[in-house]
Amino acid sequence: MTVEVVGGLWTGSLALLADAAHMLTDAGGLALALIAIRFSERPATPQRTYGYVRMEILSALTNAVVLLLLTIYILYEAYQRFLNPPDILGGPMLVVAVVGLAVNLASMKLLSAGSSESLNVKGAYFEVLSDMLGSLGVIVAAAIVVITGWRLADPIIGAGIGLFIVPRTWILLKQAIHILLEGTPPEIDLALLERKLLAIPGVLAVHDLHVWTITSGLNAMSCHLVVADMGQANTALLNAR
Repeated sequence: MTVEVVGGLWTGSLALLADAAHMLTDAGGLALALIAIRFSERPATPQRTYGYVRMEILSALTNAVVLLLLTIYILYEAYQRFLNPPDILGGPMLVVAVVGLAVNLASMKLLSAGSSESLNVKGAYFEVLSDMLGSLGVIVAAAIVVITGWRLADPIIGAGIGLFIVPRTWILLKQAIHILLEGTPPEIDLALLERKLLAIPGVLAVHDLHVWTITSGLNAMSCHLVVADMGQANTALLNAR
């Protein structure tokens, strides 16, 4: 990230600065991910009955918001450079971009295993993925500048880097907000669940049925079951499991 910042300022490349900005969010995102993992290992307390496992969701939400704000700034800077294209040193820009690509490929390999299991790691993985593709874009822009001298290639690629990660970041943001709003997990059919509960012998009605996600891979449910005979209550609870 530091190399790309220095390289971007030295060469005048917005694409390099955009890629460095994404690397900055990666560094922050990975730090937040590590903090969330450490907090989630803490035991539950009477004040926090679920412990700190939801730190993961707060971390993912922070990552998404920061990345979206950063994209807005990159698009603004690209617009300014369309109006007044600065001089760009294509050769050094290409060298720095290749270094960035190598770092991002290594980071992706480290994060790939956990990205399917944790929303937190998934957010970090998407950021690194966007950086890897951004580095490829910077290499293309640098090659165009070196070969043709067309300086507008740099702000175009810089804006493209910003726009590329918006859809994935938006999905991550919606997932995090859905969990914080205690939304029903997408894999749960609430109507089917209610029918299954009503099918339990002795159950007359189901009230206040709620299913929500505490953190990635940890769902919870609560409801009131009305039974015909309180003597069957324990049996009904066992069947509900």
